[in-house]
Amino acid sequence: MSFDAHDGHRQGFYDAFFNNHEESGTTAANVREKEVASGNHQKEKGRVYMERVYHEIEPVFDEESKILILGSFPSVKSREGHFFYHHPRNRFWKVMAAELECDLPETVEEKKKMLLTHHIAIWDVIASCEISGSSDSSIRNVIPNDLNVILKRAPIQQIFTNGGTAYQLYQKYCMENTQKEAFRLPSTSPANAACSMERLTKEWSIIRNLF
Repeated sequence: MSFDAHDGHRQGFYDAFFNNHEESGTTAANVREKEVASGNHQKEKGRVYMERVYHEIEPVFDEESKILILGSFPSVKSREGHFFYHHPRNRFWKVMAAELECDLPETVEEKKKMLLTHHIAIWDVIASCEISGSSDSSIRNVIPNDLNVILKRAPIQQIFTNGGTAYQLYQKYCMENTQKEAFRLPSTSPANAACSMERLTKEWSIIRNLF
């Protein structure tokens, strides 16, 4: 979530988010405590090292967000950069800039501003999982984020998933709780290189048509 520190109203909303999220039991710290206590924080399966990893990037949203875009789980590059879609070859920000007819944002603050100006929220389905590197196909033992943290505070009209894995995870772990259908969009990940930028912008244009 992104707010200006000098805005008292938004700061109060920011504080309310963290209070609620801590109560939900899905904060990174709480998830970590549960997993370490259970002895399930690291595993090695065959020759692939599976590491228990925790989502520590704040969701981007405010009380005017109408669209929620969900990924699966931050990549290694995103975890290192502490923000969504941080891999230089991930086309998410290029696609969003094209759809919203904006200049390509460069900094984290510019990216947040672009999203919030257009009433778009972003987060991921997973709060914690075992994963090898950035491989979605290796994801195991998922603990989902509590998406109602956003849904109870913002008038979300439509949920989209960035790729098939995020969609499948949403259906499995979140749909029953949110009672909202999600629409699957093709992944902007570099792993989906077969999907051209032209096709991505065409498929993602559904977002532009909602405004």
